[in-house]
Amino acid sequence: MKFATAALAAAAIAASVRSLPLVRRDVDPALIPQFGVTAGVSPDGTGNCKGVNNINIPCACPPPRDQFVAQLNQNVNAGFVLNNPSVKVSFPTDASKASKLARLFVATVTLQNLHGPGVGCPQAATTFGAQQAAIEAGTDTPAAPAPPAAPAAPAAPAAPASSGGVDPALVPDFGVVAGTSPDGTGNCKGVNNSLNANVAAGHMVNNPSIGAPFPTGSSKADQQARISTLLSTLQNLHGPGVGCPAVSTVYGQLQQQINALPN
Repeated sequence: MKFATAALAAAAIAASVRSLPLVRRDVDPALIPQFGVTAGVSPDGTGNCKGVNNINIPCACPPPRDQFVAQLNQNVNAGFVLNNPSVKVSFPTDASKASKLARLFVATVTLQNLHGPGVGCPQAATTFGAQQAAIEAGTDTPAAPAPPAAPAAPAAPAAPASSGGVDPALVPDFGVVAGTSPDGTGNCKGVNNSLNANVAAGHMVNNPSIGAPFPTGSSKADQQARISTLLSTLQNLHGPGVGCPAVSTVYGQLQQQINALPN
C-alpha cells in the first residue's frame, strides 16, 4: 500500500510540473541595437524633430528605451510582431553576420510597428541603416588578421558591376499588392530602376552611408545580402530614410526563411 501511495504521489508531482506554464526569457539587452538618435532634437513646433541626416522624424521618436525593449521582448517571445502578426521574428544570439542582421531586423520591425501595423517610428529615428551597412561590411567589430592571399578567382562578368543591371530573377517579388485599401498617401514606384542605380554605385544613391552589395551566389549570406539591399533601396527610394517600410513587402518573412535554411 505504501508503494502505491508513493507512486500516486510521484505521478501527481510529475503532472503538476508538466502543467506549469512555459516560462519565456527576455533577450539579453546588450544584444539589442542602440538607437543612436536622441528624441526631441530641434523641434519645429509642428511635431517634427531631427533624425539621421537631419531628416524630419516625429519628436516622440525614438521611443523610451525601456518601452521599446519591453515590446521587442514580447515580439520575440511570440515569434512574430504582435502589432503585425504576418511579420515573423527570431532573435539568435551568436555573433554571425546573419544573426546580427536578424537582431537588427527584429529591432527595426518592432520600431516600425510599435503602435499598430506600420504605425511606429521611421528608420531615420535610429542609426539602424548605418549599423546594417557596418555589419554587412564586417566593420562593426575589430577586424581579424587578414588570411593568407588565395589564388585569384576568374573575374566575374563586368556588366552588373558597371551598370548595376542585376538579374531580375534574383529580385524577390514584394508579395504585397500596391493600392490595397488606399489612404491617399500614394504608392512606392520605380524600385527596380533604383536598385540597379544603387548596385552600380555600390551604395544607396539617396543615402550613401548604406552599402548596396548584390552577390549572385546561392549561399545564405548572399541571399541575405540581396534582401538587405532590396530593403535599403525600398526604404530610401525618395531620399535618406524616405521610401516604403519593410512591412509593405514580405521581405521580412523571406529573411526568416533564409535564416532557417541549413548551412
